[in-house]
Amino acid sequence: MRRLLTVVTAAAAAAAALMLPGGALPVARTERAEAASEHWSAREATAFWTEDRMASALPVPGTEPAPDAVPASDPVPVAAGPATPGPSPATAPSPSPAADPAGPARPEAPAAPASPDAAAPAPDAAVPVPVPGVPDAAVPGPASATPAPAVPEPAPPTGSAAPVPAPVPVPAPAPSGSDKAAVPAANGVGQDFDGIPVVGRMFVMQGSGAYFCTASVVSSPSRDMVLSAAHCLLGTDTRQVAFVPQYTRAKPRPYGLFPVLRDAAGRSKVWIAPRYRTDGPDRAATLDVAFAQVGPGSDGLPVEDVVGGNRLVTGAAFNHPKVTLIGHPAAAARPRTCVNKTTKFTSADPKSPGSFLRIDCTGYPGGTSGGPFLARYDAQTMTGDVVGVIGGWKTGGPTADTSYSSYFGAEIRKLYQTAVAGALVQ
Repeated sequence: MRRLLTVVTAAAAAAAALMLPGGALPVARTERAEAASEHWSAREATAFWTEDRMASALPVPGTEPAPDAVPASDPVPVAAGPATPGPSPATAPSPSPAADPAGPARPEAPAAPASPDAAAPAPDAAVPVPVPGVPDAAVPGPASATPAPAVPEPAPPTGSAAPVPAPVPVPAPAPSGSDKAAVPAANGVGQDFDGIPVVGRMFVMQGSGAYFCTASVVSSPSRDMVLSAAHCLLGTDTRQVAFVPQYTRAKPRPYGLFPVLRDAAGRSKVWIAPRYRTDGPDRAATLDVAFAQVGPGSDGLPVEDVVGGNRLVTGAAFNHPKVTLIGHPAAAARPRTCVNKTTKFTSADPKSPGSFLRIDCTGYPGGTSGGPFLARYDAQTMTGDVVGVIGGWKTGGPTADTSYSSYFGAEIRKLYQTAVAGALVQ
C-alpha cells in the first residue's frame, strides 16, 4: 500500500452535448457561483499554508471508509471539515462487465496476478471535456439536495476511441526551466523537473497533521476544477484543503494558492463516488478519483485562467502508446516526470477487483497519488488529455516503479458532471 503510507432544463440539453460522437455544440460560458468561504479564502489559506508547513507536509496517510457514509443517492458535496461527513459522494452507476480485446498486463506484485479481461468495463466513446472557447460539453444543472436530473447514456463508440485534441489557451509563462519539462531521456525512466503550471500539490489537514497528494487542473465551464485521487481527500477530518500549482521547495507558490471552496454549511466542495466511501479503497478501487472546486487566487482569478487546464477524456482505451506521468514524491524538492506506454491490468484479487491502467515509471512513491496520466501532452501549452490519475489498484500500486489508475469510463464521466453541476450551486 505504498500510496497510502507515504437552470435544470438547459442542463439536460447541455449534458447531452457531452455524449455527441460527432463533436461538441457551442456552450455559453457560465458564471461561477460564489460559495460561502467560511473564512477560507486565498488570503486565509495562504496564511495557514506557510512555506514551512508545506515543506513539512507528509503524503496522505491510510484511509478507511467512514462509518457515517452518505447514501449513494445523495449528490450533494459532503463535509471535509471537522465534525462533518467526509468528501462528497456523487451518484454513479456500477460498471457493467464486458469483454475487452486488450490483453492483461503482468502485475509486479504476486498478490494480484493478471487474469482474463471478461470482467473489465468496455470502453465508452472517448469524450473530451470542454476547453474554453471550443467546449466539447455543456454544463449540467446545479446539484441540490434532491437527486440530480438523469444523465443520458454514453453514445456507442464510433471509430477510434482517441479524441481530437481541441486548441487550449497557452498559460502564463512558467518559472524558469518548466517550459522544457516533461521530456524524459528514456521511456519508463522518471526524472525530477521543475514542473508544469497545471499540476501541483493538494495540501490537506487531517487530525493534527499536514499532508499532501498531487492534483491537476481539469477544464470545466466554471474554470475552477481540480482532479486528484479519492483516497487523498477521503476522511471526516479532512480540512484546510488547498491546491498549489507547480509547487517546488525553491518556489513554493509560483502561481499563488487556491483554496478548496466550502458550501454554506462549511463543507468542502469535493466530489467522490459514493461507492468509494461505502466500500473503501480496495473494493471500490475502480473509483479512486476525486474532483474539487477551488476558489480564486489572491488576484481574484480562477485557477484555469491563471495556469490553463487539461482536458478530461473518458471512454478511451486502456492502452495508450505515450503517456506523461507527473507526481510530487514525498521527499523530493521538485516534481517527477516520466513518459511510457500504458497497458491494461485486470486484478485477480477478489478484495480489489477491476481493470486499471498500468504504467511502468521509476520513482513514484507516496505523495504522487493523484498525479495525472497525460495523453497527447503538448509541450507548447503544457497541457494534455488526462486519462487517469495515480491511484486505483492498491491506491496506486505496491511499488514505486509501477503505477495504476482507475479507468475513466461512464462512472467517472458521471462524477465529473455532478461536480460541474455542484460547482454552480450558490
